[in-house]
Amino acid sequence: MKDDPHGVSEEVWFGPSLEEAESAVVLIHGRGDSSRGILALAPELQAPRTTFLAPQAEGLSWYPNSFLTEIELNEPWLSSALDRVQAAVTTVAAVIPEERVVLMGFSQGACLALEFAARNTRRYGALIAFSGGLIGPDDTSRDYSGSLEGTPAFLGCSDVDAHIPVGRVHESAHVLDGLGGEVEERIYPGMGHTINGDEIAWASSMLTSISADEP
Repeated sequence: MKDDPHGVSEEVWFGPSLEEAESAVVLIHGRGDSSRGILALAPELQAPRTTFLAPQAEGLSWYPNSFLTEIELNEPWLSSALDRVQAAVTTVAAVIPEERVVLMGFSQGACLALEFAARNTRRYGALIAFSGGLIGPDDTSRDYSGSLEGTPAFLGCSDVDAHIPVGRVHESAHVLDGLGGEVEERIYPGMGHTINGDEIAWASSMLTSISADEP
């Protein structure tokens, strides 16, 4: 087993160059998807002044087991995945101010975005989690430190999602609120495991707002 299974996987870009962009999104795909697959979401967000960077999971999965299982059972894949998110953030933040860098993901990618932000608190442009929650079993200690300094945080999920218990979404929203995030939680009755138009609209509006802000 490799200690860093995602260390040499590719990353794919969409949108303007970093030098021409006003904001950046680190866009994280879910299990069974790919960086190129999740980038199909980017045009729907209608953010022409935003560049998107999507890292790729080795084997199309960031970690092998449920995000609700013991964290040790998802190692070393989980730590390697978080390192890939850090590398992507570092790449875009070399040009784009961190307060204009957005973490966004779906499913496994949403879980990674939330966990990364909670472990690496600072002011981000936004934290957008489509169908995800913080990682670990129910008794996981959520003793994260630092502050998100008012980072807008969106958590959208179905109330009957087969993969994401709605209670974990509530818990994650509560934790982010305690870390100083400005949390918007939206639970959609009967939606299933997908992204809907309301979520797209919220994210699109947020990206427009970030790009329009004066530096």
